[in-house]
Amino acid sequence: MPLVEISNLGVAFSGVPVLHGINLKIEKGEAVGLVGESGCGKSVTWLAALGLLPGKAAVSGSVRLGEEELVGAPREKLEQVRGGRIAMIFQDPSSSLNPVLRAGRQIAEAVELHQGLAGAAARAEAIRLMDLVGIPGAARRFDNYPHEFSGGQNQRLMIAMALAGKPDLLVADEPTTALDATIQAQILDLLISLRQETGMAIVFISHDLGAVSQICERVCVMYAGRIVEQCSTEMLFRAPRHPYTRGLFDAIPRLDAGRERSIPIPGTVPQAGRMPAGCAFAPRCGYATDVCHNQVPALSGTEGRATACFNALDEMRSATASGTTKQKVEFA
Repeated sequence: MPLVEISNLGVAFSGVPVLHGINLKIEKGEAVGLVGESGCGKSVTWLAALGLLPGKAAVSGSVRLGEEELVGAPREKLEQVRGGRIAMIFQDPSSSLNPVLRAGRQIAEAVELHQGLAGAAARAEAIRLMDLVGIPGAARRFDNYPHEFSGGQNQRLMIAMALAGKPDLLVADEPTTALDATIQAQILDLLISLRQETGMAIVFISHDLGAVSQICERVCVMYAGRIVEQCSTEMLFRAPRHPYTRGLFDAIPRLDAGRERSIPIPGTVPQAGRMPAGCAFAPRCGYATDVCHNQVPALSGTEGRATACFNALDEMRSATASGTTKQKVEFA
């Protein structure tokens, strides 16, 4: 049985669909990447799964954590799951930490809630977690406020808070976007080491293919509220099959490109209320045919590799598309 199984998950805001039947399984201990441009539905998928969307959102389908159904579950059950079985960290830690409460106290509060500790025991556990995520002088800095930590340290504090409940799954929602390159690498290394030590599964939400390649064994590419390609990370980087995925790779700058320009994907992600009749990517796709503009392709293939495209690229076309080479894919 998978750790989490999402089946036909749909979300609509004020009657306008934004997620269109997401199907996704997360196995115990694995790391899965969700990639795509902003507005593709990556974060909404997990906010819906955890019941964190506003009241105007209509959520349908199923999200099963083991044998527990989360969609439509009472608030009391969801509060036990959030931070306990499933923890989530966000890209801007400064908006997640309370600026008027001491950082250590906020972690200790999570420890009290999820582990049932109190007083000195909760403080000791909070300091242990701060030390685990690499906060130097954790005991000395327990009483510091969030503004007394750097951006990278604040993100480490958020990871420590997420670990307080000893979760089975950590959902990292673009946790490195607001950080510089050096700190990004440190946070990625931290997530890798924590996963090895704790055995927890990770869902890594990002538009940074390089970061995804470092931390994930499997990748799901999302576009306009649908999964359009999913396979192992190695397979995706060797030969992306969906033209949208190919476009994401083409847009990555190359260190050896000289004055050669990156190749952007033309246009933008369509607005939820103005979706084209057929494939949502067809208006931006250089491989689109008549069927693409009139029918929505289903995600098809095996569990090892599935693509939602009528004109999926084979390995040769993928490697040579737009004048690029396989070397560029491996560079990402």
